[in-house]
Amino acid sequence: MSRRRNSTRNTRRSNRNQELAQLPFTPLTNPYPAMEILSDDQLETIHQASLRILRDIGLRVDSPTALKLLTDLRADVDHDTNRVRFDPELVEEMLKGLPSEFTIHARNPEKTVRMGGNSIVFASVCGPSFVSDLERGRRAGTTEDMENFVKLTGSLNIFHHEGGSGIEPLDLPPETRHLDMMYAQITLTDKGWQPNWLNTASRARDCIEMAKIALQTDDEGLRKKPGIVGGLNTNSPLLFDEGQADGMRIFAEAGQPVHITPFTLAGAMAPATVAGAVTQQNAEALGCIALTQAAVRGAPTFYGHFTSNVDMRTGSPAFGTPEYAQSVIMSGQLARRYNLPLRSSSTTASACVDLQATYESDMSINACIQAHANNVMHAGGWLEGGLTCSFEKLILDAELLQMQAAFLQPVVVDEDSLGLDAIAEVGPGGHFFGTSHTLERYENAFYQPILSDWRNFEAWQEDGAKNATQRANEIWKSLLNDYEKPSIDVAIEEELQAYMARRKQEIADAR
Repeated sequence: MSRRRNSTRNTRRSNRNQELAQLPFTPLTNPYPAMEILSDDQLETIHQASLRILRDIGLRVDSPTALKLLTDLRADVDHDTNRVRFDPELVEEMLKGLPSEFTIHARNPEKTVRMGGNSIVFASVCGPSFVSDLERGRRAGTTEDMENFVKLTGSLNIFHHEGGSGIEPLDLPPETRHLDMMYAQITLTDKGWQPNWLNTASRARDCIEMAKIALQTDDEGLRKKPGIVGGLNTNSPLLFDEGQADGMRIFAEAGQPVHITPFTLAGAMAPATVAGAVTQQNAEALGCIALTQAAVRGAPTFYGHFTSNVDMRTGSPAFGTPEYAQSVIMSGQLARRYNLPLRSSSTTASACVDLQATYESDMSINACIQAHANNVMHAGGWLEGGLTCSFEKLILDAELLQMQAAFLQPVVVDEDSLGLDAIAEVGPGGHFFGTSHTLERYENAFYQPILSDWRNFEAWQEDGAKNATQRANEIWKSLLNDYEKPSIDVAIEEELQAYMARRKQEIADAR
């Protein structure tokens, strides 16, 4: 593998976006106690019920390789039905000694993040096949859309990780588009990235190989310093397909953390109660965590949450609901019981960027904060239950997340901050605009929004009376116009391109 450092591109950083009131890129921690809505007895009841599901019903695992690993682990494997049942003591044993925190190393060391404990990482959306903006509406995603979304994620400081390149570029062949998407994640931003392609062993291996090139390391180096986070879903209820199981194994063997996230929709893919849906989620998560440990003992993993409900009138998935928020907080309690980092999401079922999109996303984000979620997926751009990626929604979400980040900053209470001299100077009936206490602080005293407009009605009207969605449209276009590609060694790009070309040819030859 090449280790050349003979030339770089785009080393100059742009200052043209300074008017956008962004918070700096900063690791974020939650200083407040986690919210708990379950008693200790209720938490234990859910845990024990999950163990009963794994013992008496079990999971179907459709991977011969995974079934062999589970057989070696002493699980009860029925090879005729692919049904795996777990003794409770075996599950409890597999939960011991797992890492509770891990560092994910970015291409730019200044953007390396910690996951676990009280840390919070906001990652952008992954998975949608459609994209939308105000002018062009909802449409199939393209390569240009995907690259633009990655550029914006890299430009917005509140996103600590590129969460999956946003949109599936449907103009690229499905067999190889994961290579182009990962190339965009690596080269168009210098943040860490989360590939969304663990659905086959070969794609998972591509993720590992391209991460090694991007970080200029080898297998052992990547194990020692993880650089990517993988994510996968079970096929609820109680099914783990071959591709997901094998992709998870590849990541475990490579030492890269994986969030195993059951997709349990109460009323459709899980019981029609929050308690029942979370119990099923917990059983699926624990069974799959045991599989990671069957692959590699001590392999880093998250506790993954994605329990919501359906609209019982139509069967449509509902997101950002009170039940979703309850399930996030319950999952936080379970993750802490197992001493594992928590992965959750910001969600909405809204089909457009409107009030519904705002209050459902805010409900989700607040629940993630209260639950002490460590990896908040889909935190930027998610729309229409994850079917659509929206450029305006990305800006709205950046505002919501920045507000949470500002809220999490500790309040300073000391002699200077109390301002007693200023209070005495102003006295009854005065104002504080001209005091030295105010003048020393006015530029940075309070949170400055990137999207909200705090001007009076007349000033707002004279400036075009633009609503928040229209302002978001202008902001993302301005960010794209001002975008400058972060520095990357030309040799790394060439090595990535060579790897992609070789893999595309191999995949074409295998068809």
